[in-house]
Amino acid sequence: MTAKGAERLRRRLAQLKSDERPKIIRAIAEARAHGDLSENAEYHAAREQQSFLEGRIATIENALADAEIIDITKINADGKIVFGATVDILNIESDQEVRYQIVGEKEADIEQGLLSVTAPIARALVGREEGEVIDVDAPGGVIQYEILSVSYI
Repeated sequence: MTAKGAERLRRRLAQLKSDERPKIIRAIAEARAHGDLSENAEYHAAREQQSFLEGRIATIENALADAEIIDITKINADGKIVFGATVDILNIESDQEVRYQIVGEKEADIEQGLLSVTAPIARALVGREEGEVIDVDAPGGVIQYEILSVSYI
């Protein structure tokens, strides 16, 4: 996991514990005040939310505990694309340019340009250098990309 990804997860964990958990505890207390719990839909919904939240908290805590944090800025990869590298690539067919950072599965978010190291594009990029053209097997067929730049930020 990248250092930035670990920090994002820590912030999310703190937010879940300090904001979301107290809200759900208040909702459960409110629902209990309404009386008979066996027929109290609000109570059951709040308990379900609590269960989901506690599962999410445990997942994040486990991910952080098991993670090997890598500081990308200290890697000397000699211009090769490695885990954590930020890559600008050009879709040769559509002439569309995109920037991705290759990250761990737990921190991947394609909308933010955070590409899982297990994604087909990432697997095709790892080990390559600026200026190379790669072929990526996509559901719609093979797509060619040119690697425009590689950075470790």
